[in-house]
Amino acid sequence: MKRLVWLILLVSGYLWGYTLPELPAKVSPVKNVIILIPDGMSMGGYTLARWYRGGKPLAMDDMACGLVRTYNSDTPIADSAPAGTAYACGVKTVTKNIGVMPAKAGMPGVPAIVPGQENRPIANVFEAARLAGKATGLVFTCEAPHATPADYSAHSTDRKLYDEILEQQVYTGLDVVLGGGWHFLSANARKDKEDLLSVVQKNYFYLTNRKQLLSLTGQKKVWGMFAPKAMSYDIDRDKENEPSLAEMTAKAIEILSSNPKGFVLMVEGSKIDWASHANDPVGLIHDILAFDDAVRVAKEFAQKNKDTVVIVMTDHGNGGITIGSYDTSENYDKVPLDDFLQFIRVAKRSGEGLEKLLSAKSTPDQIRNTVAFYYGIFDLTDDEVKAIQNAYTNASPNLNSVVGKMISKRSYIGWTTHGHTGEDVPLFIYSPKKDHPTGTIENTQIAVLTAAYLGVDLKSTTERLFIEAIPEFQKKGATVETDTTDAENPVLVVKKGTTVVKIPVNKNIAFVNDKVTTLPGVSVYINKKWYVSKDAIDLIK
Repeated sequence: MKRLVWLILLVSGYLWGYTLPELPAKVSPVKNVIILIPDGMSMGGYTLARWYRGGKPLAMDDMACGLVRTYNSDTPIADSAPAGTAYACGVKTVTKNIGVMPAKAGMPGVPAIVPGQENRPIANVFEAARLAGKATGLVFTCEAPHATPADYSAHSTDRKLYDEILEQQVYTGLDVVLGGGWHFLSANARKDKEDLLSVVQKNYFYLTNRKQLLSLTGQKKVWGMFAPKAMSYDIDRDKENEPSLAEMTAKAIEILSSNPKGFVLMVEGSKIDWASHANDPVGLIHDILAFDDAVRVAKEFAQKNKDTVVIVMTDHGNGGITIGSYDTSENYDKVPLDDFLQFIRVAKRSGEGLEKLLSAKSTPDQIRNTVAFYYGIFDLTDDEVKAIQNAYTNASPNLNSVVGKMISKRSYIGWTTHGHTGEDVPLFIYSPKKDHPTGTIENTQIAVLTAAYLGVDLKSTTERLFIEAIPEFQKKGATVETDTTDAENPVLVVKKGTTVVKIPVNKNIAFVNDKVTTLPGVSVYINKKWYVSKDAIDLIK
């Protein structure tokens, strides 16, 4: 008997193909969890932001409790998609993957790939929370289908597949979505020509500006898109039309907290990462401070509520920013604080904001005068003027990296790369019972910790929502085929006797003899395999 049990466990573990990491600390469940991610925030930017604010403590400061290891399943430097998958699902995976198992391993301590389980969808903490009756919400400043929001709301092998990711987001059952990206809802912007905007307007209170958001009351399902693609850097924000990250966070908490069973919210300071890629200290510092204001909102709610945990962690480093550069090699301990901050303090726009103030036709004098007014730089060189002019020869000018270089050089701010970096990142947690972990933990343990605080189980959620469908239907004596008449919208067709079940991809619905039924999760088609919920399997008797 013992041998039989061992064989069953061995086979099920082999077929299942993953084991969630251990819980980093014993914790007590709470009603709500708020997750805040300052995408790509390295310690240099965090420290510089505090100095910019006069050295006064940031909201994050008294929550600091440890470090997080951020590597991929196969490389030491993480992409945002697998880094967010680790936080949302508890699995290390590879670049581009959103909420799926890896097809490649190799890093120390990462389990070997189990044949047949590559790219298998893995449940995220939002899906587990919804099965427990909790509300779920996303707040971000990028576009909705971008990597980090996608990690908490979709499953795909490629973060660039915006069409399928956004369709899953629209159908997965989110209660609140606030950020950028209305362009991607339009049928004209999509290969499958599905009008997701009409679906959103049917199921959500849809809004597009700050005034609508701030005056909103009494709604339980809200979808707000405040820019066609990504929202502006906070320093460039049109305050009449675009809400701040803190305002979106406050409204999301207000809406979600009406659920008597609680909620989980993910807030991303998305463009901290983008500024780091561009080596733009102005966009970076202002977006870190805007993010910290959102942390303050979340923490103040948690302190009053006393049944809410707030978890803050960046997903990876970016840019290698340092306070001090090669130019301070000999006098690093003699450079006054103002020398690091003077141009950042004067700045009135990010490089992205400057793009709208100049053009390909701007003369050298116009460029010099504009840069002097908006950045306090009066000694622009001929080469720097030419670099700004050259930016406009591209279809999409990128003045963040051009202007960021100018300001960083004059401010003794160092950068090592325009890409991500592989160091450990800081972890900040507020928990009412002070039962949070300390020390250095794996990013995958954040998902397990979040699930524990929410009182939900990720593995059982995966087992309910993502069953490999075709073998299970065949076991029931059904015939199965994938209808690709519309190549962009495949449908799983299952027949048994007089029953015909049609399951469209990336949606949470099925048609039983043409009668629609709602499922607890979206159905996913990856590598010619269908993954559907147990509820979908049970539609065939």
